[in-house]
Amino acid sequence: MTLPLLTLYRRLARWPGGRWLFTRAVCFKAPYFASIRPCITVLETGRCEGTLADRRAVRNHLGTVHAIALCNLAELTAGLMTDASLPAGMRWIPKGMQVHYLAKARGRLHAVAVPERPIASGTVGYELPVRVGISDAAGTEVFVAHIAMWVSPRHGSG
Repeated sequence: MTLPLLTLYRRLARWPGGRWLFTRAVCFKAPYFASIRPCITVLETGRCEGTLADRRAVRNHLGTVHAIALCNLAELTAGLMTDASLPAGMRWIPKGMQVHYLAKARGRLHAVAVPERPIASGTVGYELPVRVGISDAAGTEVFVAHIAMWVSPRHGSG
C-alpha cells in the first residue's frame, strides 16, 4: 500500500529540501507538471500552496508567464489539495476549469488552492468546486481558476 499523500508531505517537509523533494516526487508521478518546475510550499487538509519561478521556459512572446503555465500550477495545487483532503475510499478527477487572467504575470508567483464548499464522503459522486488564486510577489492577484473536481467513491458507481 502506498503512503497517503498528506503523510508523505508532512514527513518530507520537516527536512531541509523536503518540500522540493516532495514536489519532485509528485512530478515523477505526473511528469507533465515538471515542465513548470513548481514547488509545493504548503499542503494541508483544505489548502495547498505552491510557487512558480518566472523563467524563460515558462514565458510567452510578451515576456510574461504563459497562460498555460498558470493553468498547470492551478491544476497541480487544486489536485493535491483535493487528494490530501478526501475521506478514505474517495477519488477525484478534474472535470473542467474556468480561468480569468487579471494582470500580467511576472516574477515569482504564488498559488493558493481551497475548496469552495466542504468536502464530503458518500456513496455517490459529486462536483467539488475548487478556487485557485495566483498572486505575484507584490500580492496582486494575477490569475484565478475555478476547477470542477469530480469526487466519487473508489469502488462502486458514482
